[in-house]
Amino acid sequence: MCGIVGYCGEKDAAGILVEGLKRLEYRGYDSSGISVGYNDKLSIIKKKGKISNLQAAVPSDMPGTFGIGHTRWATHGEVNDLNAHPHSDNSGKITIVHNGIIENYISIRKKLKDEGVKFITETDSEVIAQLVSKFYEGDLEKAVKEALKHLKGTYGIVAIHADEPNRLIGARNGSPLVLGIGEGEMFLASDVTAMISYTKQVVYMEDGDVVVVDKDGFRTTDIRDNERDKEISTVGWDVGEMEKEGYPTFMEKEIFEQPQAVLRGMKGRLDPDQGTAKLGGLNMTNRELRMVNRVIILAAGTSSYSAMTCAYLLEKIARIPASAELSSEIRYKNPIVDPGTLYFVVSQSGETADSLYAMRELQRKGATVLGICNVVGSTIPRESDGGVYIHSGPEIAVASTKAFTSQLTAMYLFSLIMARMRDMSISKGKAFVDALSMVPENINKVLEQNEYIKTIADKYADCHSFFFLGRGLTYPIALEGALKLKEISYIHAEGYTAGELKHGPIALINEVTPSVFLVPDDSLREKIISNMKEVKARKGPIIAVAVEGDTDVADIADEVIYVPKAHELMYPFSMVVALQVFAYHTAVALDRNVDQPRNLAKSVTVE
Repeated sequence: MCGIVGYCGEKDAAGILVEGLKRLEYRGYDSSGISVGYNDKLSIIKKKGKISNLQAAVPSDMPGTFGIGHTRWATHGEVNDLNAHPHSDNSGKITIVHNGIIENYISIRKKLKDEGVKFITETDSEVIAQLVSKFYEGDLEKAVKEALKHLKGTYGIVAIHADEPNRLIGARNGSPLVLGIGEGEMFLASDVTAMISYTKQVVYMEDGDVVVVDKDGFRTTDIRDNERDKEISTVGWDVGEMEKEGYPTFMEKEIFEQPQAVLRGMKGRLDPDQGTAKLGGLNMTNRELRMVNRVIILAAGTSSYSAMTCAYLLEKIARIPASAELSSEIRYKNPIVDPGTLYFVVSQSGETADSLYAMRELQRKGATVLGICNVVGSTIPRESDGGVYIHSGPEIAVASTKAFTSQLTAMYLFSLIMARMRDMSISKGKAFVDALSMVPENINKVLEQNEYIKTIADKYADCHSFFFLGRGLTYPIALEGALKLKEISYIHAEGYTAGELKHGPIALINEVTPSVFLVPDDSLREKIISNMKEVKARKGPIIAVAVEGDTDVADIADEVIYVPKAHELMYPFSMVVALQVFAYHTAVALDRNVDQPRNLAKSVTVE
């Protein structure tokens, strides 16, 4: 959610901090601010609203070579300049930025107020600055560590002191923090995107880490001064991948990047000769995989629908019991962990709090948990027992598109591996490999209809509610289509399995509520067409996503978006892209901010 940037070096810090915050806009925020040190003083500038408001308030010649910046997502206290970060102690000598939630801030605040401390904000974060100040005796590192001993909750923190120039103290517990190593300059941030313009050499902090940074190096310990060795990683992409490259929005760019992203996710992993796949990062032998008798996939939001799709696929082709669970729920179910059950956690960012906590709870119970993530070096890949990187590249728009199809790709590969170990023949395996190899081309053919889909979106953009309906593998795709429309257009949308239409939702069918039907060429096609006729009989408008040449669908639907004919198991890829394009153009027609929809954040790092 919130974003952190810290800098120390030889350049003017203010511009670097503002630039870093702009790189983090995709995370979702409602205010921003910076604190810069110069001549034994800390200057603070913070503004509610967009970073452009902050940028306008920061002098172009603002002096100072170290500082911190923050984009806030309001949790405690209303959105205003005062509650924005950074926060200061009463002396003005200490400022901090904080991501996360301090659960015991009320008791700390009361105790400090009884001791004469004056609080000026409504936030939980201000108690950190005041607590550090209480323990400060000339050494900011010691003061931060002492303060951390009193905090309960999650945090990514960076602190600076006016009397300790070019020095940053960072700490992490449950909220991401990354160190960037430059030449004569160092960075701390909640995401590598904030500093990718300056360095690709990074160190990912882990829970319990406290890092002391100056322009020449860093040292990492825990709060009890025990040294912690850290590994330096190299970021595998560059700043050019974070630019719009001629597209009006990041979301449209990322929708159109999907053929390449899916191809990248398959590269080197398909084995056409044996009709199977290879995923070396699973850290499991074929014997161990063969002994798995159940797969449970955990995820939240968009990732949960890719998980559902994979669960359907696993049961269908590998004949292994599989299910998808919401990570926000399973942690509190006191889950039963069987020795033969393999768990996956799916997360684009690798930092999703609900999924991370669920993984840790399962591991405490002895489960083997594998991760499927996009961000290399993020927490879930580091703490999982193995897994798969989807390699979709940086995804900047808040609403996920290319990460979704890349997650599908990774899980299709895993499903193929499991199927070939069981009762899928080599000939069927080769057919599956061939079909999966065609997916990028089929997605391209959907994207070629961009302008046609736009005309449909423009026609229906003023509708107040939509239904999305599918069966089997396309049921989760219907759910994802509804979510995408909700996220970026703010139109009410519901996803259902078409078989449930008669069990309640049909009561809401009317002349002004469109139903979007997914009609693949598979064994359930006739049943979905029957459901379409039920809607048509009640004068409900129908938008169908169907297979090229399906005239039966064209005879019923008011609008048809065609996808190329493909292997019946591959339609989720092309159909979800069609729904993404439809949602995108609907949102644009309504003049929505598609890259940063209201109330949403890219990486949800709090419960």
